[in-house]
Amino acid sequence: MADTLSLLQAYPAAVAWLCAVLGLVVGSFLNVVIYRLPVMLEREWQAQCAELAGTAVPQLPAFNLSTPRSTCPHCGHAIRIVENIPLLSYLWLRGRCSACAARIGVRYPLVELLTGLLSAAVAVRWGMQLQTLAALCLVWALIALTFIDLDTRLLPDRITLPLLWLGLLFNLHGTLATLPDAVTGAIAGYLSLWTVYWLFKLVTGKEGMGYGDFKLLAAIGAWLGWQMLPLVILASSLIGAIVGMTLIALRRQNAATPIPFGPFLAGGGLLALFWGTAISHAWLGLA
Repeated sequence: MADTLSLLQAYPAAVAWLCAVLGLVVGSFLNVVIYRLPVMLEREWQAQCAELAGTAVPQLPAFNLSTPRSTCPHCGHAIRIVENIPLLSYLWLRGRCSACAARIGVRYPLVELLTGLLSAAVAVRWGMQLQTLAALCLVWALIALTFIDLDTRLLPDRITLPLLWLGLLFNLHGTLATLPDAVTGAIAGYLSLWTVYWLFKLVTGKEGMGYGDFKLLAAIGAWLGWQMLPLVILASSLIGAIVGMTLIALRRQNAATPIPFGPFLAGGGLLALFWGTAISHAWLGLA
């Protein structure tokens, strides 16, 4: 085992390739999480509502992250192992179901590719260190939350809360931030958006964002420390404003239509993870 670790440390490119392959596999699993977790939550909410209403709880077939098997949504063809190899199967099948030739959504290979590329970038940035494991966990969770929020306007507690506690756990010994900075980051991350939410609601009478956004920023603060929060908030707000104005200008979205903020927070978190320290030093240098 020690010899293997020494060999990997001597060849950082090999570590990057291993993380890229691991990222492709994890990306395939994230596609399952992105689709199934909101459905699982909806079923739970329906069951809870039925119990509160005193009506019969609907009996539905088992549905979780492992059951039932993945199938083609058009014809019900069960996806074979050879058809489920990350990225390669999509290319081999030319983006179509092997049974009915219906198109496979391009987002599936895109999620796998994005996860693989970001996982390789983490390995290049930190190499064979504990920081690599920590950063991989953060990156994978942010990818899942981004696409779930885009699909459903939800940032599930099933991901945000464990992500927050895991960040504090990794930072017990200062993996990505010192523990005091991480705790302060979690508190400041939540309270900053919570304050904006209530100020906006008092002024306009409307809700400008959801509580999931508070929890996501708290989780990012727990991983990266309070010092990175200004960069995350500024970057996410700027990118969100640009995207929103672009969609309105292209008439693809009404000004009153809400835009999920989670993907922009996740993007700001990734920016801070990879380049936050360098950007902060550049700001201080300019100041």
